[in-house]
Amino acid sequence: MTKPRLRDLGIRLGQIPAGPLNAITDVAGISVGVTTIIRDQPHAARSGVTAIWPSADIFTDFVPAGFHSFNGNGEMTGTIWLAEQGLLASPICITNTHAVGVVRDAIVRLAAKRSIEMAWHLPVTAETWDGWLSDAENFPVTADDAIAALESAAGGRVPEGNVGGGTGMVCHEFKGGTGTASRRLPKDQGGWTVGALVQANYGMRNLLRCGHAPVGLEITDEVVAVPERTRRKNPQGPKTDQGSIIVILATDAPLIPIQCQRLARRATTGLAWVGGFGSNSSGDIFLAFSTGNKVPMKTPMANLGMLGMDECTPLFQAAAEATEEAIWNAMIAAETMTGWQGRIVNAIPHDLLKQAVARYARRED
Repeated sequence: MTKPRLRDLGIRLGQIPAGPLNAITDVAGISVGVTTIIRDQPHAARSGVTAIWPSADIFTDFVPAGFHSFNGNGEMTGTIWLAEQGLLASPICITNTHAVGVVRDAIVRLAAKRSIEMAWHLPVTAETWDGWLSDAENFPVTADDAIAALESAAGGRVPEGNVGGGTGMVCHEFKGGTGTASRRLPKDQGGWTVGALVQANYGMRNLLRCGHAPVGLEITDEVVAVPERTRRKNPQGPKTDQGSIIVILATDAPLIPIQCQRLARRATTGLAWVGGFGSNSSGDIFLAFSTGNKVPMKTPMANLGMLGMDECTPLFQAAAEATEEAIWNAMIAAETMTGWQGRIVNAIPHDLLKQAVARYARRED
């Protein structure tokens, strides 16, 4: 069953048109896979893995990439080598905080299984913490889970909400998770596509915005409050100043590594439009890559294209808009979840969201 998205509620954000799928997979060649873990025995698990393949041959034909740490209370493996060579040489995985090593090693296992000639691998795996809803210290994610996500990856529609690495996430005190969106520039600006995929697990409700509407102030405390039995067990509720967001941006525009790094920074703007500001305890880490250039592993010389610097400006806007809508798509698709120790996180009520946005809609004369 297809889950609802922001546009299904009649709400549109931004000015640049979306791609046909409004997903990161609108960038040709990208595929996404998920493994979702929801069980109560032997321990409560609300977790998983999300895998992103920039291309089917990423282990042998590398692509330019760059990353940005808006606030660094988090982890994204492989970034030291990425900063050094500017090339992404593996699929990307996102999971929970305590599974980063397991999932990172699974990518290496998969490369070995496929007999990739490269003698060593430093793959990218990122995380956000799902320990409010999942008994994270019982380590539910395995290498087999990661490989299943990697090997099931496909193009087309991307699963959203309580899936993959986003299964146990909380966003602005509502249920968060995995979300995606895209923007496609008009032909006179190059016709390039920018896609975003987020794992959203951050934020305070009072700062949540949708367009012009201060949604988090419009939706009252009673709506987000957890039942009395949960408050008795966990009187503080979710730690609203803790959490993180991972943003993966992809484009088919021909960029070199420093331009990818600049593109990655623009996820900050989309995050801010929704209400994120990078609290001390938040791991807000963004990575961007370009499929418009490829560098074969064994080539002695690679010829790369480079988009003009002024021509990057529309891409920057597209990255900000796609990030903003991807966060909202994660929240709209997410469903109320009960997890570890009976803790409950409510999904954002679609009807109240629509009412709040309507109250602040621009009125035409």
